[in-house]
Amino acid sequence: MKNILVTGAGGLIGSEAVRFFAKNKTNRVYGIDNNMRMEFFGKDGDVSSVLAELSLLSNYQHLENLDIRDREGVNLQFSLIKPDAIVHCAAQPSHDKAASIPHVDFEVNANGTMNLLEATRQHAKDSPFVFCSTNKVYGDGPNTVRLIESEKRYDFYNPEYIDGIPETFSVDNCMHSLFGASKLAADIMCQEYGKYFDMNVGIFRGGCLTGPQHKAVELHGFLTYIVNCAVVGKKYNIFGYKGKQVRDQIHSSDVLSAFSAFIDNPKKGEVYNIGGCKGNSASILEIVDILEEKFGYELHHDYVHQNRAGDHICYYSDMSKFKEHYPSWSIKYLLDDIVSEIIESIA
Repeated sequence: MKNILVTGAGGLIGSEAVRFFAKNKTNRVYGIDNNMRMEFFGKDGDVSSVLAELSLLSNYQHLENLDIRDREGVNLQFSLIKPDAIVHCAAQPSHDKAASIPHVDFEVNANGTMNLLEATRQHAKDSPFVFCSTNKVYGDGPNTVRLIESEKRYDFYNPEYIDGIPETFSVDNCMHSLFGASKLAADIMCQEYGKYFDMNVGIFRGGCLTGPQHKAVELHGFLTYIVNCAVVGKKYNIFGYKGKQVRDQIHSSDVLSAFSAFIDNPKKGEVYNIGGCKGNSASILEIVDILEEKFGYELHHDYVHQNRAGDHICYYSDMSKFKEHYPSWSIKYLLDDIVSEIIESIA
């Protein structure tokens, strides 16, 4: 029997991770999630129903009232569980929200990650540790790359970025948002524990991770939120860039298959981009067209000329490195499949 520890168990990727590893009944899955998402985003961010559903799994145990900011509590649980793998998804996840709660944001994203890394080093040093990082560690640096503007979207002009932004892209001399900065601190610390302490830590810099179980809100969860607005008739706000800003979408199931591949064959402090790549990229205007032309939902929207500070104009992930290291992995869910599944979960 293997013990798998998942933080942020009630969130999109965390809940997918719990279900993924719980399918193997020889695994014992432990979850950490104190529903801070409701504190961040109100009732729309409440994951209590997700946690209740997970509690029905026979080989899942929720670690009640444990907060990853609690160093002693985390250390105690690691000493008891001695996890064979750790999937760290817990975070304050909003680019915008961080500015109003800077201390909480850093305590959760940076200090919480530090607590988990050190507890792993003390009690499960050889166990694979997967960290959910973010493309916001690149800050608004991708906005300095020359772009091509077409009728509905932007794309990268330079052949160097034809497949998207690679892991070698600079994280310096740019605006990250406080969220991006706290996640970058955690990202670098994860790299350091992998390389300095020779630990099996993998850092995954996510594009737009999505799926029907996402508790999306305006400040976080782009695709699920915009689809929900279209289905229920809620007005959507487009913030700047003419609605041509581009994101790449990857289904949570594809994310977990990548995490599983890493856990089966881990590396030491390796950084990987993970996202839908260019093939699953779309602008807001293109998503509007997909919703109306392919699924019959008209999105009512307002345009706000001011873009979000530090936001990307165009971003899609170059996953060449991960695909080279793990050639058997591939994306299974195409963009239309993801949108269709989200609609079915709402309608």
